[in-house]
Amino acid sequence: MSLDPVVGFFILGLLAGLLRSDLKLSTGLSDTLSIYLLIAIGLKGGIELSHASVAELAAPIAVAVLMSAGTPLLAFPLLRRMGRLDRPDAASIAAQYGSVFVLTFAVGASYLGAQGVVYEGYMSVLLVFLEFPALIIGVLLAKGISRQTDWGVLGREVLAGKAIVLLAGALAVGWIWGSDGNQWLVRFYGDMFKGFLSLFLLGMGVLTASRIDDLRRTGKFLIGYGIVMPMVSAVGGVLIGWGLGLTLGGATLLAILYASASYIAAPAAMRIAIPEANPALSLGASLGVTFPFNVLIGVPLYHQMARAAYAFLGAP
Repeated sequence: MSLDPVVGFFILGLLAGLLRSDLKLSTGLSDTLSIYLLIAIGLKGGIELSHASVAELAAPIAVAVLMSAGTPLLAFPLLRRMGRLDRPDAASIAAQYGSVFVLTFAVGASYLGAQGVVYEGYMSVLLVFLEFPALIIGVLLAKGISRQTDWGVLGREVLAGKAIVLLAGALAVGWIWGSDGNQWLVRFYGDMFKGFLSLFLLGMGVLTASRIDDLRRTGKFLIGYGIVMPMVSAVGGVLIGWGLGLTLGGATLLAILYASASYIAAPAAMRIAIPEANPALSLGASLGVTFPFNVLIGVPLYHQMARAAYAFLGAP
């Protein structure tokens, strides 16, 4: 299993943070890089979508989104019983691990590209849809349906969040204008993608190092949870991908999506919907354990899992 060179920049940032170096990316630059990555991924998905039939994609998208609800439903009782977490914290963490993280997807796509593995271009479309189910389920698990649930505020926080707006907007641009109309944009958002990704990973490495103290306070259970839960979700992603007839690369990316834990949309939505939850627990586990695990080990591991599954089950 070989790592993509861009992961080296994450390791560099992580080491710099652990060594207490003064290396850091400004907030403005980090925001700019995240905007670039979101647009690049959405634009690519939209262009691929312009070449496909929406009717043909409706069923795979619906199945993938529906099955993604299984992650928070599985995680919640585990966090409550084995982790001994209170209801708000368990629901918040379950929602975060049921949602997805665009950067993990970007690392996975970059890895597959370096390996020469093809995948369905519309996989980035799932990024937009896979954000919602876990967030809604997380609120229901924490509070249930009651008059106190401000669905308007929650819906606005989720739907109007930066990640969704940029992904959906860039997706629409790519879909409407297609590859011919976006040829100049493709040069910027395609050819320079890995360079910008390496800079963003450098900053994420520094940020991850800063969350180590939060992680220490979460205890051994959440450390194990942050590793085991993504692998369980990835197995489900591979099997669902095989059932949907995706290519090996497509099933790998679906596994990566299921294994990722949201660092942007879910924490923001949970802060509004479940203010009593402790964000140090969810961010310590997702950013301190799951994200580095996925970047350094998980992505190539999920690819090998998909290869083994497809060899055993046969190509769909």
